[in-house]
Amino acid sequence: MTTLTPAPPSLPAPGAATQRAGFGARVRDAFTSPKYGPVLVTAVLFVAVFVAGGVRYPGFLSGQVLLNLFVDNAYLIVLAVGMTFVILTGGIDLSVGAVVALSTMIAASLLQAGLPPAVVIPLILVTTSVLGLLVGLMIHFFKVQPFIATLAAMFLARGLCYVISQSSISISDPAFIALAVGRIPLGGGMSITWSVVIALIVVVLAVWMLHRTRFGRTVYAIGGGEQSGMLMGLPVARTKVLVYVVSGFCSGLAGVLFTFYTLSGYPLTAIGTELDAIAAVVIGGTLLAGGYGFVLGSVLGVLVLGIIQTIITFEGTLSSWWTKIFIGVLLLVFIALQRVLTARRR
Repeated sequence: MTTLTPAPPSLPAPGAATQRAGFGARVRDAFTSPKYGPVLVTAVLFVAVFVAGGVRYPGFLSGQVLLNLFVDNAYLIVLAVGMTFVILTGGIDLSVGAVVALSTMIAASLLQAGLPPAVVIPLILVTTSVLGLLVGLMIHFFKVQPFIATLAAMFLARGLCYVISQSSISISDPAFIALAVGRIPLGGGMSITWSVVIALIVVVLAVWMLHRTRFGRTVYAIGGGEQSGMLMGLPVARTKVLVYVVSGFCSGLAGVLFTFYTLSGYPLTAIGTELDAIAAVVIGGTLLAGGYGFVLGSVLGVLVLGIIQTIITFEGTLSSWWTKIFIGVLLLVFIALQRVLTARRR
């Protein structure tokens, strides 16, 4: 007679509650990560402010309002991209605003002299890249602190603006104007400018450089620990110099895009813009000490600054200085958030 042995009870299959718990843990880990947390907070902040604006103001939740954030801030996006490279290494670049002004003055003066845009624009980019190279060499070979080296470059660039002209120079070149005011229709009555296309190309190239090349990996390694990077045999010296070349190039290109926007050159252009770029990068999640950060986060930071300015414009009763107040508050909040997340990770 065969004795039947009862089968052991089977374990219950993971249910929806378990899966939800696992998903919630992953979300919590992402938001508390010093690498991803600030970027995710910035993305949530942008969506929340955009939706709040749509609830309060008629016509705010439209595609063109969103596209205008890119149109109005294309030059700042490019500037923030270059600043991201520098801050990722633990450096800073205070010269970018003055270099933007210098680019507008060079463009306006040379176009007024009769040179074509095909000559003027590359000349600007070469000039600003060489200025960035000199700053990088000063920082590396002479061991000058980035704050001091870029401060000197800021005074140099701003002084050169006044050497070119002490007053505004208007641009009347037909080809340059056509490129500046040209619109690209996207359908549904929406359109963007060529400046937006250029800015997005720069963003794509920057993402590729940082995440798909040895240069980008070295940038992150320097921010994580320069001595460790040297011990690993990484080209630390060359990379530290090149990030300032990238910043100089982006500053020159941002100056060209700003000239598209204003169709003039002026010595006092872009005063304080370097602070806007730094604020956008920090709000976008890049750690001021270096090592953590994303270019797309910096783009989100620029869009957050832009949406705040747009809401103040829609409100109509607030001074534009409220933008600076909100930026200051956000900057303090995100710096505190970075300190908390990095401290928890240690």
